[in-house]
Amino acid sequence: MKHVLISTLICLATLGAHAEDYQVGDRLAKPAAEAAGSYKTITFDDLMPLDWDPNAIFKEIDLSALQDNDPRAAEMMDKIKQAWEQAPVVPALSGQKIRMAGFLVRLEGDDKEIREFLLVPYFGACIHVPPPPANQVVYVKPRKPVPVGPDMGAVWVNGIISLAAAKTDLGDAGYRIDAIEVEPYREEGQ
Repeated sequence: MKHVLISTLICLATLGAHAEDYQVGDRLAKPAAEAAGSYKTITFDDLMPLDWDPNAIFKEIDLSALQDNDPRAAEMMDKIKQAWEQAPVVPALSGQKIRMAGFLVRLEGDDKEIREFLLVPYFGACIHVPPPPANQVVYVKPRKPVPVGPDMGAVWVNGIISLAAAKTDLGDAGYRIDAIEVEPYREEGQ
């Protein structure tokens, strides 16, 4: 539990540099459909199979009938966690050279550089329970460490995507990107 708290504080510190720019739940602008260089630009929506409904689990439960201390609420959270840990991925993406934007959630690094991180679809995803489904979390291993700086809350990642599950204290990832380049986020065309 202590490790999760420390990781959450690190996450908040990493995202805190841009707190004035984003509200919890904010998503980045949808990128242009055209490829940037030799990379195919994709979004988090592309990481979900077309026939998968991430909200299906909520249709089984009447949330308005539950209180926080209700044992059924804890049971519901366990069901959500299990369903989202098993969220299906899109096999056709494996091995593709992709470019995608998201919010950086530091996993490994120090006060100068980040060596491993999660890429998530919306601001604040690392501090909410439950975290996004596994097919909406990407484990990123940059070729070279990413400098810590004020622009690193939202980033573009260029690299090779693979289907590789990763369990972390901040959420489970269904994909991995071996990043060739990580750069501060700017809307395409700027």
